Amino acid sequence: MRVADFESFEQPAVPIKPLENVMTWLRQSWYQIGWSTDLEGGQRLARTILEEPIVVFRSGDGQLHALFDRCPHRFAPLSRGTISERGITCGYHGLSFGKDGHCLDNPHGPITSRMRVRAYPVMERHTAIWVWMGDAEKADPSALPDLSFIDETPAAAQIHMYMPTKANYELAADNILDLSHTDYLHPTSLGGIMTGSKASIWEEGDALVSEWQATACDPPPAYKPIVPTGKADIWTQVRWHAPALMVLGTSAKPTGVPRERADEAYTLHNMVPETSTTTHYFVCNTRRFMLDSAEFSELLRGAITGAFQDEDKPMLEDQQLRMGTPDLWELDPLLLKVDAGAVRVRRKLAAMIVAEQGEGGAGPVLEEKTIPV
Repeated sequence: MRVADFESFEQPAVPIKPLENVMTWLRQSWYQIGWSTDLEGGQRLARTILEEPIVVFRSGDGQLHALFDRCPHRFAPLSRGTISERGITCGYHGLSFGKDGHCLDNPHGPITSRMRVRAYPVMERHTAIWVWMGDAEKADPSALPDLSFIDETPAAAQIHMYMPTKANYELAADNILDLSHTDYLHPTSLGGIMTGSKASIWEEGDALVSEWQATACDPPPAYKPIVPTGKADIWTQVRWHAPALMVLGTSAKPTGVPRERADEAYTLHNMVPETSTTTHYFVCNTRRFMLDSAEFSELLRGAITGAFQDEDKPMLEDQQLRMGTPDLWELDPLLLKVDAGAVRVRRKLAAMIVAEQGEGGAGPVLEEKTIPV
């Protein structure tokens, strides 16, 4: 159902069942662990996703593999070992593990059933590497949202970023779902138009969409190269997919000139939980105009770095520090109408996690709790 604007946002409470004393995650989902370039030159990539250490590497035939990054013997990181055609060898005592996680060689004696590590489904798509954190038999490549706008963009017009952030992933997602903050946190680059924009929000299947229309506005500095003189009509849209993958679309045109597909720019904002209070923040900016302009790419890169790295990241980390907990609702936050998208997403994600836990029939016991919607 589409909501015409944010004025109808209210704060009733509905029962939700989060996990008690354990951070809840959506397991049956693809999580980005890195960019394809992270594995260039035979490198391995070691990162923690949902509090699980994982190592990703390529075998000699170029195939991707992902294993739990801890040897079951003395718990050394397998990522410190050596990679071969067959798999990976622990650098501490020499146990070797195949691409399926089973032990291939024990130089100290026979191989037993306990000599194995978890193997994760992994795939490469849209210039990124994705790991399935749920049941391997449920891994479905079609469950990954369509990010083909990345593939359609020449490499010269793509800007990739990785920004590890000391804040909860939902807190980081809130930052993109409520863009009114740009007027105050990014006044010299992106801000100045969002608070007075016409805002709307609606759901499309499992996705939630927030949209802002600013008409006859003075274009912010980041939009000046697109509309150098006069007033502008600026369209902005954020499309959220669980658990915290968002695509931000925008365009700027001289006032009264209709928007066309070629005018649009799309940016991936993907918040991947490392722990309950740390996040892997991945960004890929693309555009459909000025594709060959290296000067505009550098200007855009500076604006993105300034906004995200120098302004968003410190604010998110300071928020998390002041909160002292990953649970926003524990602090009973004051909610404004601009929070509508973020609150609906939090409610939707919580319901998905509860449903998944019920289907799985495993995991910690759930307790009743209420959160605003």
